[in-house]
Amino acid sequence: MGRTGLVGPGIRPIQQGARIAGTAVTVLNWPGDNLMIHAAVEQCRAGDVLVVTTTSPSGDGVFGDLFATALKARGVRGLVTSTGVRDTADLREMGFPVWAADVFAQGSVKATGGSVNVPIVVGGQLVSPGDIVVADDDGVVIVPRTGADAALTAAEARVAKEAADREAYASGTELSLDRKGLRPLLAELGVTYVTQEEYFGGR
Repeated sequence: MGRTGLVGPGIRPIQQGARIAGTAVTVLNWPGDNLMIHAAVEQCRAGDVLVVTTTSPSGDGVFGDLFATALKARGVRGLVTSTGVRDTADLREMGFPVWAADVFAQGSVKATGGSVNVPIVVGGQLVSPGDIVVADDDGVVIVPRTGADAALTAAEARVAKEAADREAYASGTELSLDRKGLRPLLAELGVTYVTQEEYFGGR
């Protein structure tokens, strides 16, 4: 996708080894308030990923194992949030993947209305309802639903290319400098090879 769609590094997995993909159900909460997550659970369907943010930064633990229990029962594949989460040991044990900005036991109130399934920004990335959320140990990427087919085609081509590269490197017969045609670029940039003796002037 031309280096677009990647959520910022502040959104991190609370577990290791999880890989998910699904359609975004978005939530906009007030800080320290999780009322709209309760409303969003009703809107979630199998294959969805819940994506939550707040109107201003908040690390409060607005999501825990009870929400995860309800969402898992509905077939939701995971949570991505710019807020805090709690009950992380329970979340890992029950196999509900979460990517969050904070882990914080501070609870929340249920007092202020917000929005469900509106465009939001998480980790500097625009997320619209129905966009494709892909997440693993390395982070989260958002694929706009209107570009999903093109992104899939490009991804499949990239996987095939890297498989061929991996096989070549594993054989020990090719270097990335040659396979990627980088030697002319090094020369163009004035990069030269010198021996240790040359570098130290014969000392």
